[in-house]
Amino acid sequence: MTSFDTGAFGESRERLAAIQAAARQATPGKTGMNGLSGAGGKPVKPVLSAWERWEMGTLDGKTPSSGASAARKAAERSNSVPATPPAPKIDLAELARIRKEARTNGEAEGRAAGLAEGRKVGHTEGLATGLAAASVHAERLRALAQSLPDALRRAEGELAEAVLALALDVARQVVHRTLKAEPEWVLPVVRDLLNTDPALRGEPRLLLHPDDVALVKNSLGSEIEAAGWQVRADDTIARGGCRVQSASGELDGSLQTRWKRVSSALRGEADGIDGDGGNDELQTL
Repeated sequence: MTSFDTGAFGESRERLAAIQAAARQATPGKTGMNGLSGAGGKPVKPVLSAWERWEMGTLDGKTPSSGASAARKAAERSNSVPATPPAPKIDLAELARIRKEARTNGEAEGRAAGLAEGRKVGHTEGLATGLAAASVHAERLRALAQSLPDALRRAEGELAEAVLALALDVARQVVHRTLKAEPEWVLPVVRDLLNTDPALRGEPRLLLHPDDVALVKNSLGSEIEAAGWQVRADDTIARGGCRVQSASGELDGSLQTRWKRVSSALRGEADGIDGDGGNDELQTL
């Protein structure tokens, strides 16, 4: 390291001495700050300008050539300027693949989002429609439930009336056949009228069906004579019934009237006999 420094600085001194000698030859006898020699011919170190760059000599003692120096300076300038990065290469196939993948992903995401939104909207609309329909049905059921007691009462009334009508029809048929087979059923009716209190005044007349006159006279003749009644045949009276007429009133023991009373009692009618509808029906027996 020491030998290197000595040789380099020795060369610099020699170069400086050569420059000073050349300056003395060009301007002999001049002195001053800018001269190369001072008073008494004493050499003065030259002042380097701001633009002159000091260059170290080569190890072999030779001065570098101007071409090498220029090349070195050019290299230094090129190194000091930042290099422009090379333009990236564009792979068209890769770019197309990326675009296609992005489009596919976008379509898939959009489809999924659309399906989700559609399901949500459809669920909401379907729920609203279902609730509206359920509300309508619930209102109908509520109305039916409110009207159910009345409907049941009407149905019970209609059913009871139908059952009663059927029972009465069956009973009429049974009575009709019974009276044909057992005409003696008229005797208890006549006996009840004879025992009516108060007794009828005047000359009461007992009206019977012509087929029942002989039967009643044979069975109750003495009682009828003791009561002062007269027996008369009346074909308007059905078999099994009778009627008593007197100056003080009338007792109706006809089958038609008795049947109406039974029917009215079964139907719960408070006024008892109403009209002659039952009479017309029993005339067909």
